Amino acid sequence: MKRHWTATAIAIGILLLLAGLIYDIVFAGIPYQDPTPEMSARYARHSRIAAGIRWAGVVVLLGGAVRGCAAWVRQRALVRAQS
Repeated sequence: MKRHWTATAIAIGILLLLAGLIYDIVFAGIPYQDPTPEMSARYARHSRIAAGIRWAGVVVLLGGAVRGCAAWVRQRALVRAQS
């Protein structure tokens, strides 16, 4: 059961990274060439939201990877202690 949590965290992290990328492409897109202040504000807002989603994905992905590595090291230590 513990391995499922690790794999789930890694998968959710990857999905959040992709969701942030898609949000950035769909809502923020390419910056305007000569934007009005309103257009610049809207672009900056959507870019910050997309960056937040991507950073959340990085944190969840790294958390799952660290947990998986720690569980692997712990399991190896138990196997060595038993033999």
